[in-house]
Amino acid sequence: MREFKRTDRVGDQLQKELAVLIQREVKDPRLGMVTVSGVTVSRDLGYADVYVTLLGEDGPERIKENLQVLKQAAGFLRSQIARRIKLRHVPELRFHYDESVVRGQRLSSLIDEAVERDRSRHAGEEGGPGDEGERD
Repeated sequence: MREFKRTDRVGDQLQKELAVLIQREVKDPRLGMVTVSGVTVSRDLGYADVYVTLLGEDGPERIKENLQVLKQAAGFLRSQIARRIKLRHVPELRFHYDESVVRGQRLSSLIDEAVERDRSRHAGEEGGPGDEGERD
């Protein structure tokens, strides 16, 4: 069994190239700080689903606007990728907002809040019943 499938290697390469291209070459003032969080390539290499996140502003309207800008730039980005990566056929780019990062941050902050509440509660109970007592 091979370590990595070809689609994984192509996806990784596309992710690296797109990250640089979007940052340096797409000159649309509506485009925010976009991060390419992942690329999934179809088995036939016909499509590449590009997952992006936005730094800072991530309201529904801003997300929609940024995805629209990227969609309009897809042809240009594909032509630039064709010059940089040796592929017989450069996949068609489809952009999606990656909610997993935002969801992860939200979960992380909820966990932090719960841990802090728990610490506060235990600090108030120091020396009370149920306290483990001295620790070394």
